[in-house]
Amino acid sequence: MLNKYAEIISNQLSIAYNRVFNVLRLFDEGATIPFIARYRKEMTGSMDEQMINEIDEKFNMLKELLKRKEFVLRSIEDQGKLTSELKKKIENSFDPVEIEDLYLPFKRSNKTKAAKAREKGLEPLANYIFEQRHPDISSYAKQFLNDDIATVSDAIQGAKDIIAELISEDKDVRDLVRYSFDKYAFLESKVVKTKVEEAQKYKDYFEYSEKLNRIPSHRLLAVLRGEKEKFLRLKFIIDEEILFDKLQRKVIKRNSLVRELINEALEDSYDRLIKPGIETEMRAKYKEIADREAIEVFEENLKQLLLAPPVGQKRTLAIDPGFRTGCKVVCLDNNGDLLDDGVIYPHPPHNKMIESESIILDFIDKYDIEVIAIGDGTAGRETMNWLESLKLDNHIKLYYVNEDGASIYSASKIARDEFPDKDVTVRGAVSIGRRLMDPLAELVKIDPKSIGVGQYQHDVNQKLLKDKLDRTVVSAVNTVGVNLNTASEHLLAYVSGLGTVLAKNIVKFRSANGQFEDRKQLKLVPRLGEKAFEQSAGFLRIRNGKNPLDNTAVHPDHYDIVKKIASDLGVDIDTLQGNKDLLSKIDLRKYITKETGIPTLKDIIKELEKPGLDPRGEASVFAFDERVKTIDDLEAGMILKGKITNITNFGAFVNIGIKENGLVHISQLANKFVKDPKDIVSLNQEVTVKVVAVDHQRGRVQLSMKEVS
Repeated sequence: MLNKYAEIISNQLSIAYNRVFNVLRLFDEGATIPFIARYRKEMTGSMDEQMINEIDEKFNMLKELLKRKEFVLRSIEDQGKLTSELKKKIENSFDPVEIEDLYLPFKRSNKTKAAKAREKGLEPLANYIFEQRHPDISSYAKQFLNDDIATVSDAIQGAKDIIAELISEDKDVRDLVRYSFDKYAFLESKVVKTKVEEAQKYKDYFEYSEKLNRIPSHRLLAVLRGEKEKFLRLKFIIDEEILFDKLQRKVIKRNSLVRELINEALEDSYDRLIKPGIETEMRAKYKEIADREAIEVFEENLKQLLLAPPVGQKRTLAIDPGFRTGCKVVCLDNNGDLLDDGVIYPHPPHNKMIESESIILDFIDKYDIEVIAIGDGTAGRETMNWLESLKLDNHIKLYYVNEDGASIYSASKIARDEFPDKDVTVRGAVSIGRRLMDPLAELVKIDPKSIGVGQYQHDVNQKLLKDKLDRTVVSAVNTVGVNLNTASEHLLAYVSGLGTVLAKNIVKFRSANGQFEDRKQLKLVPRLGEKAFEQSAGFLRIRNGKNPLDNTAVHPDHYDIVKKIASDLGVDIDTLQGNKDLLSKIDLRKYITKETGIPTLKDIIKELEKPGLDPRGEASVFAFDERVKTIDDLEAGMILKGKITNITNFGAFVNIGIKENGLVHISQLANKFVKDPKDIVSLNQEVTVKVVAVDHQRGRVQLSMKEVS
């Protein structure tokens, strides 16, 4: 069956059949996407993770479709109506819509008007009329009169009900209506008149109409949310006169002797049976497209956030700022373990600045603090300004930290298990500090939906969202690699080939036996077999271990190749690592084997050039404009520094040092046409913006990056 799947996916994605087949075979053998992308390039033609993900998605969709086809075939066969021609059509189709159209006549309800007419024995009359060859319908209809059918008119009406259903089940008819809606329909929204005041956030959609196939995803999701909240009413608009003319030509035979009757049945079929179904189908289709676009934006934002540069293993003081309840302060060692905590009150209404300064300086001195992390929420800017006024030692750097999701973590079971004796405020401050030290390691503990880098995350398909975001986290974790001796079980769980159970077993083994000194020790972990070792080992790092290659992405399967290279050059592996002159002299062709080709060998050399290098770079200090503390300080024309906090299809949101993030609309991102904001900006990017307009009432700030240096 893999052959058939590979053939279909190859055609759908325009990828060579053998490469698709190899990927599917690797899946079948238990290989993960990160492993395939990194260590099986010869088999895939060096496909990246995105392409392998697409193959996996198509593969899963095909498997689900196959289950549906099996059900449909079995259902029709049980009715004794499965012809060889119909069976062939269903088996050869891989279009879900076509399969449902073919199945439609066989899943009739016994409660429909047509079903009731059939129960009364009117199907022969319906067929007689629908043949459109007989002029005298009334005479033939009299044969069907009985206790249940009192008049000829009743008989003909029942027959028309059956004809209406037959028309609605005609695949060609449905395809015509489907095509017309897909190409020509408009979606119209209007405000519910009794809710104008409550619905102000949907003001742009009070009188709105746009062609269905051109509505940007964010606008479609907005109007659908407005409808769900009962603020908006939605309606499909299409030129039904033109559409009905096409339907008449398809259904009514030329020179039909019962044209009027068929036309009445057609009108009923369209209004009652076809149109509602096609509208539902169109909603589902374009909602899925919008969902996927929104999720794609969320994925990219999440990936950039997860791969944000860390400050590294530094002794950290972290502050979760606040006014009335004070600022929660924690001190962390270079592994992120909690050393101490307290509360300071440097802001109104308490204004205990001298006492607060003393506490901070004591913490810095006692724990030899190197960096300070300040949450960027309420009172964050004021806390940063206050700390800067203390004139701390120059070696201590201050960092703003995005605290979205910190409160989610602090109330979670993970946080309670880590700090059972601490309240949520202390846990939140710890999360802020750890997020500065290593964003990836901390953010994996939080539901990605709570991190705050997407839009409409509660409106899109939740299963698809979870799947996509989980894949994004997996990709980020394996791109960076994980320190086997310091990683939490939550981080280890995302490593290729591990999962929750093996991650817990690794942490337990580490606690009982001390730090890992060699990747081979992984095989001693309970339930971690050869397959899990193969899939995970290359993504796990051991610093200062017995084998220097254990701190690289070189897979243990390729250690012998590195040893051979070093031996041929007359050096040891330690000397070879980082020595670009030596590495540049290597003729890779000498080391090609049946399993290992040039792509993998190039990856090995790249790792040896910069062993243990963190691909995320280093965190940098950023300062906002001193003139701006609140939205009231903004004036049109101001040039300010800011940081990109969220990217959408319609622009980017920028933190300029106040509570409200400003929006740079897509049309204001550059002095040229911009199709996709991601082509211009990235998350956490430092940008210069100009204030265009300020709406104090709605708390909105419009910014521009045009002609700003």
